[in-house]
Amino acid sequence: MSAIPEAPPVLRGERVHRIHWVLGTDLQRAVCHCGAEQIFDDPVELWEWLLGHPDGHRPVAVPTRPEPALAGSRARSM
Repeated sequence: MSAIPEAPPVLRGERVHRIHWVLGTDLQRAVCHCGAEQIFDDPVELWEWLLGHPDGHRPVAVPTRPEPALAGSRARSM
């Protein structure tokens, strides 16, 4: 009798998304890395949700202030 092989390690991180087939149905459960879950019957909608959920997962670019004008330079008007 052979031993049962060990399960492979589970990936973790910001880029890990999980999709589970709901047994006995045509539905799929999407699990975002933040833990949010949603059930879908359309794989396209599932991927759109996973890849876009939520917008706040990625850092928002901080607007930069314009650099001050150099001393002695003048703004030209046209």
